[in-house]
Amino acid sequence: MKIIVPMAGRGSRLRPHTLTVPKPLIPIAGKPIVQRLVEDIAKVAGEKIDEIAFIIGDFGEEVEQSLLEIAEKLGAKGSIYTQDEPLGTAHAIKCAENSMQGDVVIAFADTLFRADFVLDKVSDGVIWVKKVEDPSAFGVVKLDDYGFITDFVEKPKTFVSDLAIIGIYYFKSAEKLMDEINFIMSNNIKVSGEYQLTTALENLRQKGAKFSLGKVDDWMDCGNKNATVETNGKILAYEKVEMETPPASAKIENSLIIPPCFIGENVEIKNSKIGPYVSLGNGTCIVNSNIENSLIQEKTVINHGNLSNSMIGNNAHYYGVSREISLGDYSVLDFHSKDQ
Repeated sequence: MKIIVPMAGRGSRLRPHTLTVPKPLIPIAGKPIVQRLVEDIAKVAGEKIDEIAFIIGDFGEEVEQSLLEIAEKLGAKGSIYTQDEPLGTAHAIKCAENSMQGDVVIAFADTLFRADFVLDKVSDGVIWVKKVEDPSAFGVVKLDDYGFITDFVEKPKTFVSDLAIIGIYYFKSAEKLMDEINFIMSNNIKVSGEYQLTTALENLRQKGAKFSLGKVDDWMDCGNKNATVETNGKILAYEKVEMETPPASAKIENSLIIPPCFIGENVEIKNSKIGPYVSLGNGTCIVNSNIENSLIQEKTVINHGNLSNSMIGNNAHYYGVSREISLGDYSVLDFHSKDQ
């Protein structure tokens, strides 16, 4: 089996954190979003992953190397493809056409999930869905009495279903999917100005393909700061057994750690209270601070912080009194400085 991961977007809603790091590589509880995604898919698939193909923008060689290492950790071949312009979900998959053979899982690197099931390969495909309150912002599916999908509708303006497609799909035949994608692109069939995967899915369904549901227990968004902080907290809660003990390299002095928390290597904490639901990246230093429900990346210094629902990037310096903040990589914010 192969995993295809379209991730060319820069994540503008998560700025300033995505100005220097693509959103799928931002760590959640100490591990990049895209790494968590492919690991969770591998668990659900229940079999060896032969190849992971990443469809990216112009992210640079360092990012490409990081992605290849993620594939290697799963014992899979890593492949890199580039999507030069955002022409839709079907166009993104078209960019990885050379890897579209056999059975594949396609997973858009926008969200994380929790699911307790093994992939059912009896049908022609499986579409992961989750019930939502407002389905108008999503592609949705309609079902027959036997639980098979009867319609794919992209961002319905009137209610047709509350089963939203979360962006993860299984296909028994990648070749058949590519035939439909090539058809809609060669005939310039667009929805809202883009080539949509749901159009290809509907064409396959009309030709007799049977699609079943893959239901998830939790669907976690990483689209903006608040959602990403919330997802960090949920992942910490799910994996609290693994994360309750700080690494031996951490230096913790006169401080209280309230789990669940993730504490990276060589973290220093002094005269502070950390947690619950806090992630501290490698090499970060926290002094005289109270931090809860926050995501702090690597090699950042926080002094006299009193933070909640906050996200601070890599190599940042924060000396202040704000309760909630979003501070990007290499930024300095010092409320005690005379220049402020």
